[in-house]
Amino acid sequence: MNDSQAKSESCLEEDKRAGQSTQNDPIPRGRILLVEDVASLRAIYQTHLRNAGFEVHTAASASDALALFRSHPVEIVLLDLMLPDRDGDELIPEMLALRARTAILVLTADRSVDRAVNAMRLGALDVLIKPVSETRLSNAIENARSFAMQANPQSDGQNTATIGAFIGQSPRMQKVYDQIRSAARSVAPLFIWGESGTGKELCAHAIHALGSRAKAPFVTLDCGALPADRLDSELFGHRQGAFPGALNDKAGALLNANGGSLLLDNVCELDPTVQTKLLRFLESGCIKPFGADEPVQVDVRVISAAAHPPMEVVNLGRMREDLQYRLHVLSIEMPPLREHPEDIETIARAALDRFSAEEQRSFTAINPDAMSWLQSHSWPGNVRQLMNVLRAAVVMHDGPELSVEMLPDSVNRAPKSPGASPSTPCANAQPVIRTLAEIEREAIEAAIERHDGSIPRAAQELGVAPSTIYRKRETWEHEAPSTH
Repeated sequence: MNDSQAKSESCLEEDKRAGQSTQNDPIPRGRILLVEDVASLRAIYQTHLRNAGFEVHTAASASDALALFRSHPVEIVLLDLMLPDRDGDELIPEMLALRARTAILVLTADRSVDRAVNAMRLGALDVLIKPVSETRLSNAIENARSFAMQANPQSDGQNTATIGAFIGQSPRMQKVYDQIRSAARSVAPLFIWGESGTGKELCAHAIHALGSRAKAPFVTLDCGALPADRLDSELFGHRQGAFPGALNDKAGALLNANGGSLLLDNVCELDPTVQTKLLRFLESGCIKPFGADEPVQVDVRVISAAAHPPMEVVNLGRMREDLQYRLHVLSIEMPPLREHPEDIETIARAALDRFSAEEQRSFTAINPDAMSWLQSHSWPGNVRQLMNVLRAAVVMHDGPELSVEMLPDSVNRAPKSPGASPSTPCANAQPVIRTLAEIEREAIEAAIERHDGSIPRAAQELGVAPSTIYRKRETWEHEAPSTH
């Protein structure tokens, strides 16, 4: 008899004894399949899980694991990646193909980022690096249990028209909803990217609400709205007296989100020093608030949001490559509204109903000319701009029908002539040459004016961080007055 067969037979005997000893025990909190070929570790994990009230089935090989998985309705799998007959990550897609809503936790002594990322992309809910402490194991199992309890097998394969606070029902948005459902079953770091106004924060909220951490905190931190020294404190916290003005302890966003999710909006605006500390947290799971003597263990799912794709932020010099690799285990692109214009009518009607109720107006419809204009507009500010235009129209007018004339002056309401370009210069006209800096300044100042002086709202429209605009305006103040 070889070593693998002996281990497997021993595991089967353990299961038989477990079945005999638990006949009169209370109903278990859940069923777990533990796949670990090292007998000492298997015994430690098994004892801990049974003491926590779980029914545990054990296997020492991939073949026995699949056999037990098929014959026992387990909700959670604790899976070692190094097994004697096959690599454990090969089992992940096979198990999920049999029962898609299974929560799979991976055990590995390999600290390679590649291995962890691959397991997450295959569908693992979490990756536990050996040796695993009882606290880390307990937290991971509780998250997996929450996921398993929320899973509804009857809903698998069901194509819900919308998800979260989203409204669009186009094929392009249905693809996004599918990605959200897939991302929600994991706790892997997620990178959401897309133009300003496309709904990146809505996407993060939907993923949190559908996941195993739905009842835990969801915290948002805008990395572009704060200077670097304050951002460090807002993210990692500080202790009373750590620096002048630190009158009280501050928990920081990571500690406030413990057990839940943290959205780092405008993540590209992180100062390089803060990026280094964030990378250290993602590798260790520990933070050290400024002025603290000891590090603090924190369990947080980090969701990042940016206007550019993950690799582009690295190529632009906005983020360390190793940090981007840690943050970008999973990614979702939020499409601009021009890529799903068929959703404009649905969004506009829903927005009109909502704003009319909130502002106590009597609007009940959008007339055909107004709807035609809304559908033909390019919407550079995407859904947010469309919503702002409709809210402004509702605030300044009353129904029952919204017309083109009611749309605010901040958008170009002139009808387009068939076949004509927006601006056709005269044949003899000489083009006006302007520098890129001048064009950029005009665009920024026009956006600020459109938003009544609000730099954060102008930044959202332009797809940049507020701090970027503040820095540029400070530079302009020290420049000679423009002669244009």
